[in-house]
Amino acid sequence: EDMTIYRQPDPVIALAVMASVVLASSVMAENGVKDECVTLCKDAAKFMNEKGFYPAVAEINNKEGKFVTKNTYVFMMDLEGHLLAHPFNQQYIGRDITGSKDTNGKLFVQDYIAVAKSKGEGWTEYMYPTPEELKKPTPFKEKKYSKKISFVYRVPGKDLMMIAGFFE
Repeated sequence: EDMTIYRQPDPVIALAVMASVVLASSVMAENGVKDECVTLCKDAAKFMNEKGFYPAVAEINNKEGKFVTKNTYVFMMDLEGHLLAHPFNQQYIGRDITGSKDTNGKLFVQDYIAVAKSKGEGWTEYMYPTPEELKKPTPFKEKKYSKKISFVYRVPGKDLMMIAGFFE
């Protein structure tokens, strides 16, 4: 007679395995969107250097353009802190936004400029409302802020930077 004892799987181990799978997939997703930010910024810079400033502005401003994906989008600034092209915040184009602060008082646009001027490319982190949060009718100062991670890429040979980010 078969005397094999059937053990129920340990729920703690099962949970740990599931949690690590979920964690790994979110890390993979984050790496995917990070790669996408880098690629889009570099592609936008290349596009600008090949096609010119105004065609790049038009393409970046286009919500259905090649620099907008479901995960992120590119916007362009100069190294003085003026917004030059943006698919969703066109009301700020032409403005000096160096005074922009997140909820912790971090001057995140000045961070972009520092990265572009020093290393030419790199990551910044700050708190900012998500696109869904921005769509809500609440006043800006009452919005909920989330952690945003943005890649800054200086256009080779130009005092311009392409930026793309995502919410953690």
